[in-house]
Amino acid sequence: MKTYSPSAEEAKSSREWWVVDATGKTLGRLASEIAKVLRGKHKPTYSPHVDGGDFVIVINCEKIVVTGNKLDTVRYYRHSRYPGGLKSRTMREQLQRFPERVLYAAVKGMMPKTRLGRAQMKKLRIYAGSEHPHAAQQPKVLEI
Repeated sequence: MKTYSPSAEEAKSSREWWVVDATGKTLGRLASEIAKVLRGKHKPTYSPHVDGGDFVIVINCEKIVVTGNKLDTVRYYRHSRYPGGLKSRTMREQLQRFPERVLYAAVKGMMPKTRLGRAQMKKLRIYAGSEHPHAAQQPKVLEI
């Protein structure tokens, strides 16, 4: 028997759309499951060098749960590219202002740091509320 290796065209044709409700889910556990679907590891045709993952829509990300005292100890940094322009926020402040960025950063940290990982991250859509504009894609509910 020959070893099966999916081509990029085959992988693109078998992509699906999934919607995940993040209400009451733990941040890290949710992020790891999302990363698995984005990479395509949930499919039997998984190949590490092909982008065979699916699209993931996350709703209600403002209602995620964080365990321990991470809300006050974890910090998010950004730089304005000017001298002395380093800014930081705690996870609590970031969740209040931009809850999408917290989940995005968690998923991004679990993805490959390559061109393929960046392409796979483009298939992630995150929304703070319960509404999303992707009803035309007929997403299936992904239970996590």
